[in-house]
Amino acid sequence: MRIDENTWVTVRYRLYDSQGEALEEGEREWTYLHGGYGAIFPKIEAALAGRERGHTTTLYLEPEDTFGDYDASLLRIAPREKFPAGLEAGMTFECVPGEAPDGELYTVTDLTDDAVVLDGNHPLAGMALRFDLEVEDVREATEEEIAAERERADS
Repeated sequence: MRIDENTWVTVRYRLYDSQGEALEEGEREWTYLHGGYGAIFPKIEAALAGRERGHTTTLYLEPEDTFGDYDASLLRIAPREKFPAGLEAGMTFECVPGEAPDGELYTVTDLTDDAVVLDGNHPLAGMALRFDLEVEDVREATEEEIAAERERADS
């Protein structure tokens, strides 16, 4: 079966930075509904259109095609006392404590006894990425699945 609009596609992938260093352990898998529902990067979706199970490819994507450029304005420093005990680098918060929610997810990147550094950028923002892809499965979507995916994409 070919990958066309409203087919479910299961892809195995490996992710690398521009120097060829693996960014994740081993292979990963994702399944998405093909047809512009926003669950996969548009350039990957375009490269897989019309392909079949077993197809392999390598794609190089620039930051504007993935997680965007790094935005220094999303870096925040907040007082340590506004955070819970046991705080560690890598923890995430839906907003910077003491600030109005802005819809960003912030990751603790550094902390001292007095301050916490938070970054609202995606960890891969600003990076060119290489994806090694293999199509594992393709199947027709049901009308119910299509409706559910449209609702998810619209929210």
